[in-house]
Amino acid sequence: MLIVFLLSLFGFIALTVPIAFALLLTALVLGIVMNAWSPALVIQNLFRGIDSFPLMAIPFFLLAGEIMNTGGISNRIVSFAKAMVGHVRGGLGYVTVVASMLISGVSGSAVADTSAIGSILYPVMKKEGYDPKKSAALFAASTTNGPIIPPSIPMVLLGVIGNISVVKLFIGGIIPGIILGMSLMTVWYFHVKKRDFYKVEGVFSFKGVIRAAADAFLVLLIPVIILGGIVFGIATPTEAAVVSVVYSFILAVFVYKELKIKDMLQVLVNTVRGTAVVLLVCGAATSAAYYITTAQIPALLANVLLNLSGASWMMFMFWVNILVLLVGCVMDLTPALLILGPMLLPIAAKYGIDPVYFGVVLIVNLSIGLITPPVGNILYVACGISKLSVAEISKAIWPFIIVGIVALFIVTYIPWTITVLPNMIK
Repeated sequence: MLIVFLLSLFGFIALTVPIAFALLLTALVLGIVMNAWSPALVIQNLFRGIDSFPLMAIPFFLLAGEIMNTGGISNRIVSFAKAMVGHVRGGLGYVTVVASMLISGVSGSAVADTSAIGSILYPVMKKEGYDPKKSAALFAASTTNGPIIPPSIPMVLLGVIGNISVVKLFIGGIIPGIILGMSLMTVWYFHVKKRDFYKVEGVFSFKGVIRAAADAFLVLLIPVIILGGIVFGIATPTEAAVVSVVYSFILAVFVYKELKIKDMLQVLVNTVRGTAVVLLVCGAATSAAYYITTAQIPALLANVLLNLSGASWMMFMFWVNILVLLVGCVMDLTPALLILGPMLLPIAAKYGIDPVYFGVVLIVNLSIGLITPPVGNILYVACGISKLSVAEISKAIWPFIIVGIVALFIVTYIPWTITVLPNMIK
């Protein structure tokens, strides 16, 4: 039955069937093979997958990201990052990574971050004579921090389906996000060092940093408000998402006055589109999960992993990472998380693995898949912004993928990088 599941799912994906419908068709195949097909059960499970209060955080975080991109909030974050690290050789590359890490603390969406960072910084990098392929690869790779640094939409999903504390998942992603960001900057450093055409861009000015920080101060409060409210028990993640929308709207409309009422229609349309895609996939994955569980596929997968790993949790995590990296090459983060999360979490529990640690490792792993050919969503967003082909960006992005995998194994085999901060929270 495991073979039937894999052939069906990846066969439909290979035929370019949209992932939500590929999951529903996979459920159909499993139901027919088991002689247990029931359209009523499919529809019931589809709605059950969507009907969850914590999932309300998703449209609100998406809306906050859209307001941020349209209302001048992203520009101020980029200006602040440029004041801090833009004065060194190849400085705009470091600005890209730092700005991505800061923006990730607001939107929770890698695609939103890619649109914001790429549309602002890529034209400037190209104008300054930077390598266009490597620049596009850098801004694409840097936005993989979106699902890792809190708030994070995938962490909300995993918390719901895995019954894991969303707050602890949020906090657990902070150090891995910093490690990934530092790894990307290391690759950029060696790229710049070997090429003479990158120039030093100005000099560091403490006054300039203060001015940029003052201009971005209200913006930089957004992640503080979100995380502070969640950590101190003032608000749930869903309520914090609502607060982030209201606060971003006030900044964009009344403080910076860069978001016009006429722009709100497009902001809302983009939010609805993004929400519909995520929730439809979530519901379809729940329907598929019913038949996956009925067919005892998780037990079959558990036997395979247990035979490969023996009694060693380290070997188990190695094979899990290999499996998830391969899945991430051909499947987007959200459906992969919704399918693999419920299947792998019970197996991890047999090894006594902390679910927060395991969940963060899964998300870091699948975030790398966002920039891995042939399916990586961020690659296609980067192509649209840079006007380069997928092949051109894919060739330039491999060094960033490699250091991302190195960062993944660092956080995998040094678990305290994930667990130290969540363990401080009551």
